[in-house]
Amino acid sequence: MLNLTTAIYGKAAGSTFLSYIGSRLYKGRAPANAQYPYAVYALVTDVPNLTFTEHFEDVIIQFSLYSITSSTLEIETMLTYLKTLYDECEFNITDAILVWMKRSNVVFQVEDHTTPSGTAQAWAYYVDYEVKEILD
Repeated sequence: MLNLTTAIYGKAAGSTFLSYIGSRLYKGRAPANAQYPYAVYALVTDVPNLTFTEHFEDVIIQFSLYSITSSTLEIETMLTYLKTLYDECEFNITDAILVWMKRSNVVFQVEDHTTPSGTAQAWAYYVDYEVKEILD
């Protein structure tokens, strides 16, 4: 999975999405007191799928987007840039071949977040992508 998650971050390098969130894209979890807006991506599931000739991995990667602005404009813009970057995208994975990366689910929530100045209401999008890769 290291090669896949590294490739996902590499795909973001230089993108409008990464620039918009101030390069605050974290793997697994955000650091304490992370500045907003930010995003976290993580492996949700990884299921091996074997055929007679190929070894596939069926993976779900989740992106969690967070904003504490008063309107939803920032979080909605983040979602738009994320979808532009990763929906049906192509990228290279070391020791694997990407078959597809498809958005499968989006959930919107309002949550309480602890910030350096206290508690704030955060807008959050949780975006799941199905990834299928063939392992070399």
